[in-house]
Amino acid sequence: MVTAITQGVKISVETIYQDEHSNPANEHYMFAYRIEIENLSDYAIQLMRRQWFIFDSNGSIREVEGEGVVGVQPVIEPGESYSYVSGCNLKTDIGSMRGHYSMNRLVDETSFEVDIPEFQLIVPYKLN
Repeated sequence: MVTAITQGVKISVETIYQDEHSNPANEHYMFAYRIEIENLSDYAIQLMRRQWFIFDSNGSIREVEGEGVVGVQPVIEPGESYSYVSGCNLKTDIGSMRGHYSMNRLVDETSFEVDIPEFQLIVPYKLN
């Protein structure tokens, strides 16, 4: 698990290789990732947008951005957290992702960015 704290928001990421949804013969490797967003600040925040950079070990880079996460723009109260699971496919058995969330502090509508720490996407047999 990797973790980072930016402006009072803690992001933790876990990854799981999805063997049953992968097809290495066709260069298709599927990974799931679980993200927990914990509000350590004194103010309610809302996740407005996300931006991802996805790196494949063949040198390709994809950028994905959009509103919210998994179809929602969650409000996270002080001391609370929000978790979700999503997925990513790669053409190689090793890669990584990183990015950021655009947040709003609800008390004064201040916008700020929270870093999503870079995390590795590695097929388990590559680690042996």
